[in-house]
Amino acid sequence: MAKNLDVILLFDIYGEMLTQKQQDFISYYYNDDLSLAEIAENEGITRQGVRDAIKRAEAQLIDFEKHLGLMERFKNINSGLDEIRELVSLIDEVNKNSLLSREINDATARISALTQMLR
Repeated sequence: MAKNLDVILLFDIYGEMLTQKQQDFISYYYNDDLSLAEIAENEGITRQGVRDAIKRAEAQLIDFEKHLGLMERFKNINSGLDEIRELVSLIDEVNKNSLLSREINDATARISALTQMLR
């Protein structure tokens, strides 16, 4: 079974909405990197039972995202913050090379600090 890396982020966002057993199986599989057979042995169920439980949990996480869109918002915010940081660097460089404005320097430093805080 191929691992869907988006499930890790979805689990971080929506994991509390799953049952405890689903949380455990997803955590074992994705966070602890246990195989289906290892989880099955530890839990006293079949490998197929573990696979089915993980697939159902993944489907629920994807459904939560489809309805709520929090992961997409998170990615968009991070992308926007990256762009802001690039623009701040550009403004800072222009300021250092020509304007030498203390106000611009202070403003770019503050914007950089805010983007770091928001990450």
